[in-house]
Amino acid sequence: MRRLIPYAGQDPRPPMLAIPLRMIISLAVGCTAALLLFRSPAAAHDAPTGWKYPFACCANYDCQEVSDASIVEGARGYEIRKTGELIPMSDKRVRQSPDGKFHWCAHQAGLDVGKTICLFVPPRSF
Repeated sequence: MRRLIPYAGQDPRPPMLAIPLRMIISLAVGCTAALLLFRSPAAAHDAPTGWKYPFACCANYDCQEVSDASIVEGARGYEIRKTGELIPMSDKRVRQSPDGKFHWCAHQAGLDVGKTICLFVPPRSF
């Protein structure tokens, strides 16, 4: 069997071993680039009036401003008309709205579709 002597600058490994290494490096670089490029869904998005929904409430599409008629405030709490869900006023999901409007953050996909994550409510009148 002949032994190959590499030229200067040539990879001394047999070509069959060099190809998988190049593929692994390319894959690693591609995955890193994809992670950097598509990391934005982890960041919160803005409400229409410019404030940012907190990360804990939002996966970049879960929150939206809703009309006053969409949420009914009663003695037992806040009722989400769309789903019939009742959220007590003392619930940790209820938060003060920075712009005085209702904002509803709910799961948009999966088994929990429509389940409230956070509810931003305007200040209560006295």
